[in-house]
Amino acid sequence: MNIKPLADRVVIKMVEAEETTKSGIILTGAAKEKPEVAEVVAVGPGGVVDGKEVVMELKVGDKVLTSKYAGTEVKLDGQEYTILRQSDVLAKIEG
Repeated sequence: MNIKPLADRVVIKMVEAEETTKSGIILTGAAKEKPEVAEVVAVGPGGVVDGKEVVMELKVGDKVLTSKYAGTEVKLDGQEYTILRQSDVLAKIEG
């Protein structure tokens, strides 16, 4: 089953948190924070939203930063996704 977002919405999948820090310290499950880095898995067509023209700047495969509580979480085929508006994405990670 596929998710096809409408209007200016994107579907993202959170990237797993690192198991170790850069200095080599292994983190327990309780010490890991909820990841804020996600990968875009689907993008809506954009268009006119709330009377304004929205051009989609994100594409499938982009890595993005989101706020911790943005969007709506959904579970499909055992996988967790978040659906949010493109404007709720804080930044795109390049490089």
